This record gives sequence, structure tokens and C-alpha cells, in this order.
Amino acid sequence: MPFRRLLLACALIAAPACADTLRVGPNGPIKHIRDAARIARDGDIIDIAPGIYRGDVAVWTQRHLRIRGLGPGVVLEAAGRSAEGKAIWVVRGGTIVIENIEFRGARVPDGNGAGIRFERGDLRIRRCRFLDNENGILTGNTPTARLRVEDSVFGQAPHHPGSLHHLLYVGQIGRFELSGSHLSNGFNAHLVKSRARESLITDNLIDDGPTGRASYELEFPNSGRATVTGNIIGQSAHTTNRILLRYGAEGAIWPVNRLTVVHNTLISRNGLGPAVHVDAPPDARPQVRIEANLFVGSQRLELGPDAIVRDNAFVPQNAFDDGRPAATAYWLDAPVLEPAADSLRPEHQLTPPIGTHPLPPGTPHRAGALQHPPPWP
Repeated sequence: MPFRRLLLACALIAAPACADTLRVGPNGPIKHIRDAARIARDGDIIDIAPGIYRGDVAVWTQRHLRIRGLGPGVVLEAAGRSAEGKAIWVVRGGTIVIENIEFRGARVPDGNGAGIRFERGDLRIRRCRFLDNENGILTGNTPTARLRVEDSVFGQAPHHPGSLHHLLYVGQIGRFELSGSHLSNGFNAHLVKSRARESLITDNLIDDGPTGRASYELEFPNSGRATVTGNIIGQSAHTTNRILLRYGAEGAIWPVNRLTVVHNTLISRNGLGPAVHVDAPPDARPQVRIEANLFVGSQRLELGPDAIVRDNAFVPQNAFDDGRPAATAYWLDAPVLEPAADSLRPEHQLTPPIGTHPLPPGTPHRAGALQHPPPWP
């Protein structure tokens, strides 16, 4: 086929059919990630060899891309640099998949430096790590944008002054999904903050750890549809705010406002504040459902009127000070339930530190996130 006709054929069929694989690395044909971002075409695959890429910041503008680290040890260190004064990577739009890459040390003058700044499009993050960034991921406010984060790690929030350094901050986008991930070691700001129209937080370990100093573990300030299922959510005794999960603190901007918190284990290590606090905006009273959770330490829920609350278990933190590993204790002491027919019956369980696994058939359902003996000590 003549070259001109081949180009025309590629333009008329789906982008991945004519995709190239661009190889980046110290010994590869492309040495720098920023060069791959400049020359990549829609549908290409970017393979990045293991190594530390210092100051190799980039802006991705393509409509279809898959960017993946090859093996362990693909580390992007900001080293004082940023793309457009925003992030190590800026994702401008399109359908983008990013896999197996570590983003570290993002700093910018306004204090909102991100590992990834996601502005528009559909972004999927898999098996990535975000450490010591002013924000791990920070999104824009495009209502059609979608973000999915799977099996990833966020931690080590910096302690320097400036804007609040959230581990994961989602703006007013259409849909946000977080699953199988581990978030810990915050500082003053939140582990997860989402303003999305719809947020699905499923089977994660969102635990600030013994030394973390985060504020909320989860916050949905603009209400919306927030579904929180199958998570272990833990607050440090050193928290700067005693609420674990807060909903609607800044009112409601979306047409549907519904908070569903089912089959989670929520751990308050000081036991002083409410585990869940709901602000009921006068113009949009949310539908609230709190069911089949295990509350450890905190005995309080502040939910407003008309909330559905059933099949939850409340136990004091000192109930587990008997030498048993905490995770085993949280499973053994959770009561077996006969949930209502409309319950969100769990089908998977988190596998800390990251990942999930399917529940065996016939598993009895218990209050909390753990439905069978945990696979860690």
C-alpha cells in the first residue's frame, strides 16, 4: 500500500490499531519522558524503563495513551521542577492509562504541586505510588471528567507551610473511583477529599497510621453521591480533626445528594469525635444510609434527620488491647449479620497494603470491612 494511503487508513480506523510503542530509558532510543510526551501520537504506548528520572516533567495532550513503568523502580523525582508550575505530570485530556510509576517530591510556588495534575478527560491510574507531594493527585473542575485509581499508594504528606497538602484531592468532576489502595501519613489536610458528582470509595486501607497527623480521612464537601463500602478507615491519635468522614460541609452543588456508608471498619484512636458527620444543607437534605459498619473507638454519629442507621456494631478501642493483632481482632469481634435484601452485600475484600480479592462463596457477612480471616497478621 502506498505510504499516503497507509496514513489515510490509519486515520480512519481506531487509534490503537496504528499505535507505536515508544521506549524511554537511559539505554533506550528516547532518554527523557518529556521527549516521549512531545512526540507521542494518539494510541501510542509509552514504556518507561526502571530508573530515577529527576526533573523529567511533562505535559500529556494526546487523546489516547497508555503509559506504563516496566518492572519496579520507575521513580519520577520532581527535584524542584514542575510542568507549567503545576505538577510532575499534567494530563490535559483524552483517555489516558498510567501504570506502575512512582511520583515523588512535587513542589510549586503556590503550594499545590501535584504528582499528577488531571485537568480533563478520562484518567485511569493503576499500581502507582505518590509520596511526599503537596498533592498526590489534584484534579480540575471539569464536570465531564472521570478519574479511576486502583491498587495505588499515597503517603508522606510534606510538613512545610503553604496550602493544605491533601494526599488525593478531587475537584468538581463527574465521577471518581478509588479501590484497592492504601493512603496513610497525612499532615493537617485530608487523606481523600472529593467534590465529584459521584464518588465510589471501595475496598481501600485509608488509615493515617500511628504517626500520621491528617485532618479528615474522607471528606465530600460539596455533597453529591458518595458510596463508601468495604474500607478500613483509621484515624491517628494525633489527628488535627476528630471527624473521620465528613459530608456536605460546604453545601450541595449537584442535583442528587446521597451518602451510603456500608460494611466499613472505622477506627478512631482517640475515640473523642464523631466517626461520621453530615451537614444537612437547607436546600438539599441528603439521603444518608449507615449500615453494617464496625465502629472502633468512636461511639458517635452526627447524621441529621431521616438517616437510615442499622446493623452497625460499636466497640471501644481498648477492647482489642489483649495482645491480638488488630486486624484479626476486628474480624473476630464483628458480629455476623443477616442483612436486609437491599444491602450492598460485599463480593470482594481488601488485601492490605494494596489490592482486593473475591470472597469465597457462602462467606457469612459481618459488620465491618472484613468478611473472613484477614490475609495479614
